[in-house]
Amino acid sequence: MLDELLRRIKGHTPGTLDNDGRFPEAAVLVPITRSDEPELVLTLRASGLSTHGGEVAFPGGRRDPEDPDLVFTALREAQEEIGLAPGLVEIVGPLSPLISKHGIKVTPFVGVIPDFVEYTPNDGEIAAVFSVPLAFFREDAREHTHRIDYQGRSWYVPSYRFDEYKIWGLTAIMIVELVNVLYDSNIDLHRPPQRSAILTLKS
Repeated sequence: MLDELLRRIKGHTPGTLDNDGRFPEAAVLVPITRSDEPELVLTLRASGLSTHGGEVAFPGGRRDPEDPDLVFTALREAQEEIGLAPGLVEIVGPLSPLISKHGIKVTPFVGVIPDFVEYTPNDGEIAAVFSVPLAFFREDAREHTHRIDYQGRSWYVPSYRFDEYKIWGLTAIMIVELVNVLYDSNIDLHRPPQRSAILTLKS
């Protein structure tokens, strides 16, 4: 099953952004475990951080001037944040870049990692590392929907609840693209869902 999922990612053509050269760049790693029931690995950012503190995110961060490319950035940040060695990651391909609310262009890279990794979170940045079965998102098990009006469009972004973790915002948008590619889930971010409470957020 995983090989078929990876084939779909490799064949996926990510979206592009207009005039994206004016934004600072960042990259995140979207880690999928190599197993019969693949899981996504996510982090809970430390509450004291100045940006996205206390939020769920994929490991990643800003591109350093000496980083040769954004894949290097994603792998470097994953090692710094959760102790995931770059040699354990098989990069499969990118998802569509997004602009964060702080004006950063963020490019996600899907990577396959071993089924079991002993993570060592950076206490200054990461409060927890946890994993969620991909099948959970395949069923679009959203708790509610956030409506975000951004760049002249309305986005209807799922907010998921898994155990004590709330998964929403940019991370949820990346997950929707991933499950749409992997499973043909057809989750539409630009139409209100039929059965979900909608909360309006300021972009």
